[in-house]
Order: sequence, then structure tokens, then C-alpha cells
Amino acid sequence: MIVVAGSPTEGPVELLVNAAAELDLDMLVLEEERAADWQLEVESADGVIRAHVMHEGRPMDLSAATGLYLRLTSPEVVGAPTDPLRDARHVSAVGLLASWADIAPLRVANRPTPMSSNGSKPYQAAVIRAAGFNVPETIVTSDPSEVLAFRRRHGRIVYKSISGIRSIVHELTGPRTDDLERVRALPTQFQRLLTGVNVRVHVVGRDVHACEVDSRTIDYRYSEGERGAEMVPADLPDAVRERCIMLAHHLDLPLAGIDLLRDEDDLWWCFEVNPSPAYNCFEEPTGLPIARSLATWLAGRDAA
Repeated sequence: MIVVAGSPTEGPVELLVNAAAELDLDMLVLEEERAADWQLEVESADGVIRAHVMHEGRPMDLSAATGLYLRLTSPEVVGAPTDPLRDARHVSAVGLLASWADIAPLRVANRPTPMSSNGSKPYQAAVIRAAGFNVPETIVTSDPSEVLAFRRRHGRIVYKSISGIRSIVHELTGPRTDDLERVRALPTQFQRLLTGVNVRVHVVGRDVHACEVDSRTIDYRYSEGERGAEMVPADLPDAVRERCIMLAHHLDLPLAGIDLLRDEDDLWWCFEVNPSPAYNCFEEPTGLPIARSLATWLAGRDAA
């Protein structure tokens, strides 16, 4: 049995549920919106930690599952009345499940503690470099003069958040340079702007799915105008493929979304690793079987 904790209408969860059904795999979906009703229990006996939940009136042993997909996104229930007691039950249930997931004796995509590596982009960059990828020249600073000196050295630079909170990658130019004094209140990461072909890689166990992304914007997640980002499946060189697997394994992320760029000199660069990728945004336009790989891995099967 596969256990999914998340919102069933959210893209990655929906694709996984469909893939599991096509593979005839048993699945239990714990709807995050209904966490206050989970009746979740975690117990420790004789050195074994087990988790049980009531589902449709009968107890389910989560510890007997082969895999757990943790896709907790804190969805808002629009129009729902505020109930402090119910809110507290919700928070406690989600927290208990996440805590158990860190030590659960089954396959988990992904455990909360390893996912926290994305909370520090500088730390993650060090791990990426150790895996053998090129990393763009980077500074993290709250000093505007340091930023301007960095730009003089590299010509064109971009900036982004140093935390796991999503931020739009922009080039530092025009009016944004005029706002540079604002970094005094918040250390920010600046990198040399690279040009080439963006490649998004999803690693699932040892399965690797890659696609090239053609976009007119620096941050293709926010493509504007009539022509958005166009994606096509891509083949990776064997060395790059193995490097992606090694990087995901080193970060203890069985499911990872890795952002790469191949430059004009055929050098491969890595920007970051997403520990909870919305892979549906890449599977749907390309047909890459990411959800099928995830369902297979969670079922306890490895790639051939």
C-alpha cells in the first residue's frame, strides 16, 4: 500500500493517484484539508515506532505501507469558519505525521529533515559543487557596494532569495538597481547571469527524467505574454545523469527537481534542488512518466 498525505486536487498528488490506479497499486490518501479528522496515533513499543490512522471507520496501519508521499502544502479552505480547537487538531495531526515520516521504516518522498536543506541556498550550493556540478559565481550580502562591485566583475547578474521561500529570479538592471539599498535590510543572493539551455531534471530513486525548457524570461516559471515556457523531453549525458542521481542521494531526496543549464561551451551548471517539486508542470506538457516512476518507487520497486 502507498500512503499519500496532501491535497487530492493538487497537481502532483492527482497525477500520482492516477498513476497508482493504472498500475493497480493500493493507495490511501490522507487529505490534508481534513487533517483535524485523521485520528492519527503514533506509538513506540519494543524499539519499534508505528503509526495508525482511522480511515472510513477502520484502523489502518501506516507502518505496513511500502511508501509515503508527503506533499503538505497548507491549503486554504476558502469560506471555512474559524474553529480554534479544530485548527489546533489540524496542526497537531500534520506535525505528528511529519515527525513520524522522518523515522518511518518505509520509503518516504521526502522526509522533512532532508527537505530542509533547501532552506539555505548557500548550503545547498556547497553540496551541489561537491557533487561535481559547476555553480555560478555567487555572493550573499547586505552591502550595496559589494553588489555593484560584483556586477562590474561579471557584467550581468541576477538575484534571488537565500531561503526556501520561492522568489522570482530577476536581473539586476534598471529600476531594480535604484532599489539596491533595500538589501541592507535583508541579505540577498546574487549570481553571475548564465546563458544557454535550461534543463529541468526529476530524479525518482534511480529514474531520471529530463526536459529542456525554452523561455524568453530569466525565470521560466514566470514566463509572460502569449508564448510561455516550451518544454520537450531531453537526453542527458551519462555523466550528468549519474551526477544528478548522486546529488539527490547525497541530499537524501528520493524525489528531487534539479535545475540545470547547459551553456554555449557545453558545460553543465546547477542552480538548486527542489525537495518538493511540482512535477506535474513538467509531466503534463512533455509526457514524461514522472508520476509513474514515483508510484513504482513508493511501491517498493526499483528501476531496472
